[in-house]
Amino acid sequence: MGCPALCRQRIEYPPQCSRSIRHEHPLEVGSRPRLRPVVHLARLARQSRRRAVAAPGGAWQKHEYSFTFLGFTSTYSCDGLADKLRVLLIASGARPDAKARAGACASGFGRPDKFARADLTFYTLAPWLTAAAPGAPPINGVWQPVSLADRSPRELSRGDCELVDQFRTAVLPMFTTQNIDNRTTCVPHQLSGTVINLKFQSFTAPPSRPRTAQIQ
Repeated sequence: MGCPALCRQRIEYPPQCSRSIRHEHPLEVGSRPRLRPVVHLARLARQSRRRAVAAPGGAWQKHEYSFTFLGFTSTYSCDGLADKLRVLLIASGARPDAKARAGACASGFGRPDKFARADLTFYTLAPWLTAAAPGAPPINGVWQPVSLADRSPRELSRGDCELVDQFRTAVLPMFTTQNIDNRTTCVPHQLSGTVINLKFQSFTAPPSRPRTAQIQ
């Protein structure tokens, strides 16, 4: 079956203050059939603004990671995998310029690939004393509650369970987090009994408030 342009995405970040780290350890896990993801970053930002808790300052830290996925329950196209991963990056507190690009895949654009791959480049906020570049001022930080579940964010579904679990083990450690509560259960090759339930607090910058139009 051809995979709709559901899960596809590429990403590139402009460099900023702080040191950069390169990671390359592909992991595998299954995930859901291809759906057309529509990323609603503005909506995610509005939701995050509600419950953020003030925290000490931090500095942006760059990460580069090559993510390889082996699906059991779901199979992604490489562009589709990139789309889903960017949704997870932004929901987890990465800087909004996070990039996820389809990797080198044997299948063509939009076609499911058993060895789908995506290359990630993103920034996370790290404690200022451990990550700040010399002379760089600290960036305001907050502890932002994050909840990943079926339809939270709405681009996720139970078929993405194994992808979320692989993201938790391979990518989430690059974020500064606390109070991780993982009750996710992924049942290979079926959705029955599958539950996505991952909660944590992520150290990130306060969501920017939308500018209100001035009436002249």
